Amino acid sequence: MSETRTSEYKLNIEQIKRFLPHRAPFLLVDRILEIHPTGDLNDVAGDNKAGTKVIGIKNFTINEPFFQGHFPDYAIAPGVLLIEMMAQVASFSTYPYLRDFLERGDRTFQVFLAGVDNTRFRKPVTPGDTVRVETTVIKTRGKLWMFQCHAMVDGQKVAETELMANLVLLDRKGNPV
Repeated sequence: MSETRTSEYKLNIEQIKRFLPHRAPFLLVDRILEIHPTGDLNDVAGDNKAGTKVIGIKNFTINEPFFQGHFPDYAIAPGVLLIEMMAQVASFSTYPYLRDFLERGDRTFQVFLAGVDNTRFRKPVTPGDTVRVETTVIKTRGKLWMFQCHAMVDGQKVAETELMANLVLLDRKGNPV
């Protein structure tokens, strides 16, 4: 396994929106605090990405549309959205390897969720919570990436899961590379 590098990646909401296709109300990342890549940054498809770490945050406010109905007398964030939030943060594991392609405009990409395993919800996420998501690439095999994800509020774990995603690189015309 390659050594993890010090993070040089801190992304604000505008940078996040350039990378992720999601938009409100399904954009569930407010900031990427750190990305610690491993392996060769010039090798997108290589199998040496295990250990890549990402830390991101999402601030939940009472204005989130789902809080009005989930549940009116005790507002909590839906578990499926917590999984989606962790998946969106995990997708930034690919950022250091794709950044140059994206800046040149010669390729785009899609990251598709392929599996969710061993998910646990430990505590409810409520309005006013800032959720810190930490993800680690546990394995890559070609275009398939596997992640261990943890979500925390005030240092206490609120959710955890293992995710699998398929990274599809596309040329300018949208054809798989």
